[in-house]
Amino acid sequence: MADNATHSYISSFFLVGIPGLQAFHCWIGIPVCLLFALALLGNSVIIITIKVEPSLHQPVYFFLCMLAVNDMALVSSTAPKMLGIFWLDAHKFDFSICLAQMYFIHTFCIIESALLVAMAFDRYVAICIPLRYTTILTTPMVTKLGLAGVIRATFMVLPCPLLIKRLPYYTKYVINHAYCEHMAVVKLASANTLINRAYGISVALSVMVLDLGLIATSYIKILQAVFRLSSQNARSKALGTCAAHVCTLLVSYTPALFSFLTHRIGKKVPPSIHIIFASLYLLVPPTVNPLVYGVKTKQIRDRVV
Repeated sequence: MADNATHSYISSFFLVGIPGLQAFHCWIGIPVCLLFALALLGNSVIIITIKVEPSLHQPVYFFLCMLAVNDMALVSSTAPKMLGIFWLDAHKFDFSICLAQMYFIHTFCIIESALLVAMAFDRYVAICIPLRYTTILTTPMVTKLGLAGVIRATFMVLPCPLLIKRLPYYTKYVINHAYCEHMAVVKLASANTLINRAYGISVALSVMVLDLGLIATSYIKILQAVFRLSSQNARSKALGTCAAHVCTLLVSYTPALFSFLTHRIGKKVPPSIHIIFASLYLLVPPTVNPLVYGVKTKQIRDRVV
C-alpha cells in the first residue's frame, strides 16, 4: 500500500466510457438517449394509466406501478452520466458522487429483483389459490411487500460504499466503465480488497439465488396447477397472464447474469463487450418493461388506446 506521507488521496475518478470504442462514443450516445427517453415515457404512461383507471387498482397493477417508478429511478441514475461521457466528454466524476451513483444503481437493481419476486407471488396466488386472492393480497400486504424490497436493498447495499470509503485511493483513478460499478471501483484501491470483493459477491449471489429460487418455485407451482386444468382454453388463459412477467424476467436477469459471470470468470471477454452488456442491463429492462406489459396486458392496452 502506498505511503500516505508521499501520496495524496484522489478526489475524483475518470470514467473512460466503453474502452476501445471511444471513437464511436458520439454514435453510441444516440441509442442510449433513445432508450432513456423511451424508458421515461413508457413508464410514465404506465403509472398515469394505472392511477386514472379505477379498474386497474388491483395488486398486480400496484406492483407494476412500483416497478415503473423503480425503472425510472434506475435509468435516471445511469443514462445522464453516460450521455455526458459520450457527447460532452464529461469523464471526470467526483469521488463521493461516484459512490452515490454506485449505491443507487445497485439498490434499484435489488429492488427490481424483489418486485419481480412479488409479481411472481401475485401470479401464484391468482392461479393456484384464486379464491383467497383478495384476502391474501390486500392493499396493506402489497405495501408491506414493496417496503420489504426497499428496506432489504437499502441495507444490503449500504456497506458497499462504506467499505470503499475506508480504502486508500492514491494513483489509480481511471475506471474502464461507463458508470461507477462496484467491482470496477474496488479494483482501483491501493490496498487489500478481499472484504469488499467477498461482500459484493455474497450480496449478488444471495439476491440471485434467493430471488430466482422463489420465482422458480412460484412458476413450478403455477405450471403444476395449469396442467391440472381440464380445459385447453383455461390453460391458455392462465399461461397468458404470466407471459408478460416471464418476458420481463428474461430481459432483466439474462444481461445481469452475463455481467456478473464476466466479472468473475469471463477473463477472455473483451472489456467493451462486458461494459455494453452491463449498460444494457440498466437501460433495456426499464425501456422494455412498459412495452411488454402494455402489449400483453389487455386492460392497460385498451386504456392507453
